[in-house]
This record gives sequence, C-alpha cells and structure tokens, in this order.
Amino acid sequence: MNRKIMSVVGVAATASLALTGCGGEAEPEAAEGPVTISLAGWDFASTPEFETLAEAYSEANPDVTVELKEYPAGDDYDTALTADLSAGAAPDVFIVKNLKNYVTFTEGGTLLDISDVAAELDPATGGLEPMAVDGVTYAVPYRQDSWLLYYNKELFEKAGVDLPDGSWTWDDYAAAAEELTQGIDEKQVTGTYLHSWQSTVQGFALAQTEGAALDAGDFSFLAPYYERELALQENGSQPSYATVTTNELTYQAQFGTQKAAMMPMGSWYIGTLVAEQESGAAEKFEWGIAPIPQLDASTTGTESTPVTFGDPTTMGINAGIDESKIETAKDFLRFAAGPEGAAALAEIGITPALIDDAVADAIFSLEGVPQDDVSRFAYTTHETLPENPVGQNTASIQTILGEMHSAVMSESTPVDEAITEAEERVANEVG
Repeated sequence: MNRKIMSVVGVAATASLALTGCGGEAEPEAAEGPVTISLAGWDFASTPEFETLAEAYSEANPDVTVELKEYPAGDDYDTALTADLSAGAAPDVFIVKNLKNYVTFTEGGTLLDISDVAAELDPATGGLEPMAVDGVTYAVPYRQDSWLLYYNKELFEKAGVDLPDGSWTWDDYAAAAEELTQGIDEKQVTGTYLHSWQSTVQGFALAQTEGAALDAGDFSFLAPYYERELALQENGSQPSYATVTTNELTYQAQFGTQKAAMMPMGSWYIGTLVAEQESGAAEKFEWGIAPIPQLDASTTGTESTPVTFGDPTTMGINAGIDESKIETAKDFLRFAAGPEGAAALAEIGITPALIDDAVADAIFSLEGVPQDDVSRFAYTTHETLPENPVGQNTASIQTILGEMHSAVMSESTPVDEAITEAEERVANEVG
C-alpha cells in the first residue's frame, strides 16, 4: 500500500490572531492533476485519528496527498496554530480543537465559509447545528465524544449492588456510590471517581437543566450538582478534589486499576481502556457503560433519550489556502465528517460525529468492548449538548466558572457564595 502521507513539525510561537484573506470573489478553479493539501494535528504518536483520516482519504483519492503537520498537544496547540495563522504558514485544513475558541477564529477571518459542505452532511451528524454562526458554518465536526457512565461489573457484584440499567438519576448514582464504597470495604477503593475538570460538574448541569445558559448570567442551576458532589466527597464515596489535584490522580489509573467502581467519562475512554487492558497498563476486569445519570426520571430508561454533554471536535479550511486547492480541501472535509471517515475512525476505537449502525458495529466488534444491550444503548442513543456553546463570551465565562469550580470543590468557598461571586464577575468583567 502506498501511504501518501508526510509529516512536518509546526513551530510554537506566541502571536495574536490576524486576518488572512482568501482572495477574489470569482469562483476558484480546481487544481488539475495531483494535489497536496496539509492538515494540522497534534501528538501523532498517541493520537492516530489524523493519520487514519489522511490515509483513508488518499486511498480513496490516489491523486491527493495529505500532508500532516504536527503541533504541540494541550493548550499549546491553539497558541502555535495561531502563530502560524498570523505568519501565513498554517496548514490548509486545521482542527478547531477547543469549541470555546471557535468564535475567535471566525471573527479573526482565518476560517473559510464552508456552509456548502455543512449542508451536504447528514443532519444526524453530532454537533453540526451549533457550528452555524449567524447562518454561516466555518467548521464541521468529524468526531463527537459524549459523556457516559463507566462501571466495573466485578466490584458491583462484590458489593451486591445492581448494575446501572439506564434508569438512574443523579440521586440514584449518589446512593449507589455510597453503597458500593461500604460494600466493597477496601482501603483506597471508592464507589465512584470524579476527575478534577470543571466539566465533570458544570457540563452535566448546563446540559440537563432546562433553560440554563452560560450567557444568561444566572448560575444557580449549578448549586444542586455541586452540593451532591461535595456530599460524596464528605462521606468518602469518591476521592476529594484536594486528593485528586494534590496527588495528580489520573482517571485512567483510578478506574483501570480498580480503585473506583464507577466513573463518569467521555466516550473516548472506550478505546483507551481497551488498549490499556490489552497492554497491561490497566488490569483485566469486566466492565460496562451506561447512560450518564439524569437530572430527573423524565429522560431515563431505554425508551427515552438521555441528555449528556460533549463538545464536537471540528475541522475547517484556512482562509489563506491556495484557491486551486479549495475544492479538494472541501472534499476532504466531506469525507472526514461523512460515513467513510466515520467508519475509519470507528475501526480505531474513536467516536465519530456520525454514529450509524456500521459505526456501532465497528466499536462493539473491538475485543474487550462490553456486549450487553445497555452498553450499546448508552453509546448510540443520547442527546449531546455542548459544554462550550458557541458564543462570543464563552471563553471568558468559562474561565471564571473554572475558578469557581476550584473554589467550591476545594471547599474554600461555600456553593452559594461562590456562585454569587461568579455571577458578579461575569456581569462586571465580561461583555
């Protein structure tokens, strides 16, 4: 097989976002003959999705070479990419990794209008609709992780607790966490594990509370979610926030070495856990996934659609692309966000934005993935709302709410007081 993929390394630098025009008003002419387009990605050694999509597209389109350009992982990705955009050195196609920065890229003029591509995609593509800004779409989702409940079947059996069946509310989850902790009765093994990210509390509260909105300035909807988590910390059903952050606990180790019987986490962890059990990085045990617990019973049960959260990972076209390559770049986006790209991602255990029967079959054919009906239902059926709704002030508001999260979970500030302070800060500092 001729693998038409090349990699180069992007150089990180600090720069402000600058306008980059895409040229004249006339319809661009497509390139004739072999074409090379470049694609931004990060951490290729542990993130195979970029090479997978590039290789699959080149195999289907032998005249197109997809050149991969590697950037730093984490928050440094946006910094390095922004520097290259400012310098006119960014790839033709790049990933909008953090949805909260989407508006920054669109307002900076660095993304091409690809509304025509979005209009051709399956309407069931997860996260597609929110990408429209004033009726114009600048990036399309190619993967859409959603948050699920992972559980250790063996620890449930040991504690004598019934397995999650899709009917749980958060109160049911909290009761089960306490019962599991007591039933397992092992030092350093808890009923559940909550990672330190603000999304593990705020993402669910925002998605599941009717009428909740970041830009409304009213964060009272967060209170019951935080009160529940603090109670679980207090009764020892999950490690405290201080323990998680001070000891730098990882969610992979906590669940993978059977220190937690349950764990809310994104669907990306399915492939990770399978790989780690195979390599020995995680212990071998029987596990399952269930729908994330719900605010109330109205969205529980396998006859309903549970509500969860998860930001799509999207890709757009650099507005500074050579006009002769625009149609090829658009075709690559159609491929990546469509059924062919979805199938390629599912084969390596990654959840694509478009989940159809073929994708589900591919995921559940991976050795080690649970085969029960509840696990399949949890993976395929949910309404996934964004953690970071597209908006001009989302990034600023989330920064304030992130500081509020640390203050509440570390128990340095009472819930109601912290919420009031966050509301006042948003009113005074944002807008």
